[in-house]
Amino acid sequence: MDWRTVDFDWNRARAFLVTAEEGSFSAAARALGVAQPTIGRQVTALEEELGVALFERVGRGLQLTPTGLDLVEHARTMGQAATQLSLVAAGQSTNLDGPICITASEVVSAHLLPPAVQRIRAEYPGIQVEILSSNDASDLRRREADIAVRSFRPTDPELVARKIRDGFARLYAAPGYLKGLGGVSEPADLAEAEIIGFDHTDALMHALNSLGLGLTPRNFTVVSGSQLVQWALVKQGVGMCVMMEEVGDAEPAVRRVLPEWPGLPVPMWLTSHRELRTSRRVRVVFELLADALGRL
Repeated sequence: MDWRTVDFDWNRARAFLVTAEEGSFSAAARALGVAQPTIGRQVTALEEELGVALFERVGRGLQLTPTGLDLVEHARTMGQAATQLSLVAAGQSTNLDGPICITASEVVSAHLLPPAVQRIRAEYPGIQVEILSSNDASDLRRREADIAVRSFRPTDPELVARKIRDGFARLYAAPGYLKGLGGVSEPADLAEAEIIGFDHTDALMHALNSLGLGLTPRNFTVVSGSQLVQWALVKQGVGMCVMMEEVGDAEPAVRRVLPEWPGLPVPMWLTSHRELRTSRRVRVVFELLADALGRL
């Protein structure tokens, strides 16, 4: 390979790629943790180095030019190669000190992870822990996190996973709310109940009905995509919601609805990229999380 033909700054290529994927200089700057003018200067410098226009202004946004569309795929390949290089290098690291990012849902992050993080910090004070709390699955292949706590087994062959435990989610409500319904002792008593949903689809209703609850769309009058908001609404007496039993049973302000109802199965999986799984730091935290969460 004639390296003299590679006469552009690869960091500028990264700025171009992230801008194309994020849609603006400001969004790219947030993704890379730098100032917006820095991104603009890097992209402009790359255009000057290559002698092409990569973006054009459309209203208040950016749009790739035809040349930019051709080049962004090559930049994306470069980005994937750089990510893979970083993963392999991280996987070979024997240094225990340093950062690690764990991603989990809001409920797991707020209620189940804190004791595990306390153990990590007590036993390995050199490890700096970041918790990425999100109800959406983070992309481990793109290094959005090192370890994920998930309720499903990944299918990506680049990921490794271990099933930690089987759990259940049940319906919970405040005692005053249940009293207002005249008590709930069987599924038919839920006819007038208000269930807090995650979205405007019927997915939750169908899941609950598959276990013998005769709910209809009119039962779902309040919606929030945030598990923590749902939980706050339930404790306030707004309605019922589905919650992991480890969290629900520990909250004195609520009660199980239909205690004999079997509940929705919620398995717990720990997942990591297979290259990172060979990192000493990731191995240590992975095993500690498996032990701490498995004891719940």
